[in-house]
Amino acid sequence: MLKDKKVIIFDLDGTLIDSIGVWNDIDKELIKAIGNGEIDNVDIAKQRDSKLKEYSKSEDAYQEYCKFLKEKYNSKMSATEIRKLRYEIADQYLKEKVDYKPNAEEILKYLKQKGFILVIASSTNDRTIEKYKKENKKIISKANFEDTFSLIYSKGAVKQLKPNPEIHYKILKELNVKKEDCLIIEDSLIGVEAANNAGIEVWVMYDKYSDCYRKEINKLSQYQFKDFNEMLLYMKNELEEN
Repeated sequence: MLKDKKVIIFDLDGTLIDSIGVWNDIDKELIKAIGNGEIDNVDIAKQRDSKLKEYSKSEDAYQEYCKFLKEKYNSKMSATEIRKLRYEIADQYLKEKVDYKPNAEEILKYLKQKGFILVIASSTNDRTIEKYKKENKKIISKANFEDTFSLIYSKGAVKQLKPNPEIHYKILKELNVKKEDCLIIEDSLIGVEAANNAGIEVWVMYDKYSDCYRKEINKLSQYQFKDFNEMLLYMKNELEEN
């Protein structure tokens, strides 16, 4: 039950913020640039997720992902050059287009007011997190990261990405809490798998870009919600019942 929890751990991309489609647009533009305008009919989100999962134990999963793109699209650019270009393309998107999912900020404010410790555990890189924290006016005006979250762990905080549970173990140690004290809110299969691997209860916020894994996600999670309005109502019913 939510009443028994102390810490709520949120994933970021696809869970709190509506960014998966943005990253798909970024990667689509990137692939066109590195492959001389050629792009296949691949599901970009599925391809990216599967490759990051495959490379999760490597020293730098995103570098390996860019190496994969180089090889698949026969690019003359190096993996390092492709990664640099990806950051350049992403810059404007991250500052101006990314926003919280509808009413996500309301649930953050509600949980904060109820005394929960709020944490971000994301595979997003540190540079992107800084963009959200300091340059994205939509996020800053609704619920800025620094006032809302007690801990923000991103890609640079761990050696192994989700579905490895390293990031969650680090949170447990830092806050000196037990896994039973925590709840994780995720959207993707690799995120849900990371929660399961850590032995922590996980709820799912719907994101259409994870539909291809919906059956597995639902099987591995305790509760599933279509939007933050539904989740907030559920939380209020549980926390405020007499």
